Amino acid sequence: MGQVKSYAERLFDFPEIGQLPAPAARIAIAKPAAAHAVMVNDDALEQILVETHRYPYFLQEWGKHTWDTAAASPITFQDVSQASRAAIAALDASFFRVRFDRLTPVEKRYMRAMSELGPGPHRSGDIAEKMGREVTSLGPTRSQLITKGMVWSPSHGDTAFTVPLFDEFMRRIMPGDDWKTI
Repeated sequence: MGQVKSYAERLFDFPEIGQLPAPAARIAIAKPAAAHAVMVNDDALEQILVETHRYPYFLQEWGKHTWDTAAASPITFQDVSQASRAAIAALDASFFRVRFDRLTPVEKRYMRAMSELGPGPHRSGDIAEKMGREVTSLGPTRSQLITKGMVWSPSHGDTAFTVPLFDEFMRRIMPGDDWKTI
């Protein structure tokens, strides 16, 4: 009984779900296809792994859209290229948008500033500089974003997006420089 966690303790236990190892990510795409007698060319499979950063949910999304796009077996690099547009659009409309809509204007600006720096992780001072703010003034915003599960701190003073491709989404949803004046 001592090793059983209470419900409340499990609420605050956040196991990291990062990218899958490359062999497992390949299996996640190739095995279900093979079960339906569909083969996936090696270059197509590698492109899915690159596009998804081997993130489990993104593998599912790309797998679905690639399956829907491919006219026949084997699935090709061209099929993946076409499916990528649909997969990104689907993620933008649901997975990313749901997270974005939970943010305050200041949090959106913080995330957009992070996206200017790339996928990360980034030093807090670099994010503050992009925003034209003092790093100490952004501590509460960073803390709120961590609490919401939008960013995490891989090491002291560093901030990273919790999911891959969010930097690209932020640049799509808040294009140009208008975000700097929010």
